[in-house]
Amino acid sequence: SERTVGATFEETFRTARERIVIATFSSNIHRIQQAINAACKYNRKVAILGRSMVNIVTIAIELGHLHIPDGVLIDIDEINNYPPSGIVIITTGSQGEPMSALTRMAMSDHKKVDIAPGDTIIISATPIPGNEKLVYRNVDHLLRQGAEVVYESQAGIHVSGHASQEELKLIHNLVRPKFFIPVHGEYRHLIKHAKLAQDLGMARENIFLADNGSVLEFTREKGQLSGKVTAGSVLVDGLGVGDVGNIVLRDRRQLSQDGILIMVVTMDKESGSILVGPDIVSRGFVYVRESEQLMEEAKERVKQALEKCEVNGITEWASIKTSVREVLGKYLYEKTRRRPMILPIIMEV
Repeated sequence: SERTVGATFEETFRTARERIVIATFSSNIHRIQQAINAACKYNRKVAILGRSMVNIVTIAIELGHLHIPDGVLIDIDEINNYPPSGIVIITTGSQGEPMSALTRMAMSDHKKVDIAPGDTIIISATPIPGNEKLVYRNVDHLLRQGAEVVYESQAGIHVSGHASQEELKLIHNLVRPKFFIPVHGEYRHLIKHAKLAQDLGMARENIFLADNGSVLEFTREKGQLSGKVTAGSVLVDGLGVGDVGNIVLRDRRQLSQDGILIMVVTMDKESGSILVGPDIVSRGFVYVRESEQLMEEAKERVKQALEKCEVNGITEWASIKTSVREVLGKYLYEKTRRRPMILPIIMEV
């Protein structure tokens, strides 16, 4: 139960001697209320930090969902007017988000809050799969600054907000839906939820496993998946918006890992024989001056591939380039166990 977190908050507040910083999901208003209740019990002022946290707390107070006694809430600029033992900061960044308030504090990069030895940092969340490295990096940086960090689910400072199977069964039995689309989580979670609905008696044809961008159509009698629309991340790169796709990203990744090799050769247009070259230019692959033997052998392999194309009467540029790329790629991988991007450039005269 969420109530168990409140008891842990109170115990942590009782033993903390300096400032307390609580990082949690800004959408969990009940968790924020419990932190405020503990702060009131131990006579601490509360400051809110992080854009989403400030927005949600402001709206929750206006709508009456969050109850804060007068004089408890202070502006973040006022925290230095009170002793550290009288301050609680409720902030965002429980998932190690790079631009969040807690991450900037951990990196000593926040304009208004510096972590001091003796501060107690409560990370009231479990890392979402994939975020572990970011979260634990923050924990390490906070510990280096002398803070005491309370984290991990066994510490009792977080309980999952996700429904268990029995709770999902209860919802299904209360709602009795005609159609069902499981959402949220990885695909394996959707499959499990669909199976649960089937076990409760829902017809398989009325359960739809949809991906981002899937289009569903419904009538009173039936529903169906009827196509896809473009959905997902829009990448912003320089002045371009959405013009960087998977292929460009793949090329960049290959360039960053293995570098690039450019092979230049001049060939006779009529006979297909080599006039000049081949010359090889390398960037980010190997240091050429220390790998002269490798480069000379690579040139020889290219020359052999081009001569073979000439003997076999292959004159199409695309076929010649493919042949050179294959021969050069195989040789370089054998020698270096790396796969640089290979760009053959053929000039005809």
